[in-house]
Amino acid sequence: MADLKTQTGTKLTKKRLKQLTEEAERGYDLSLAKPERVGPGRPSLAEGESPRISYRVPSSLFEAAAARATAEGRTLSELAREALQRYLTG
Repeated sequence: MADLKTQTGTKLTKKRLKQLTEEAERGYDLSLAKPERVGPGRPSLAEGESPRISYRVPSSLFEAAAARATAEGRTLSELAREALQRYLTG
């Protein structure tokens, strides 16, 4: 049997799989379930939705931007948002 892991990387042993199976067979009280976030991705940047902008760039531009973001201790998304904001308020 291949190694199975949870989404957080915890290895599922045969003993734990048996426990989970038994728990599932007993049934769950869904009134106690926590709602999951709908959809993939990160939380909104502000109240409500944060629309996504997606576009392609040449490899050289991507690599330069990624290096700059890393050097500044920021994410590529933060860098791109700031660049767009500066362009628009120019």
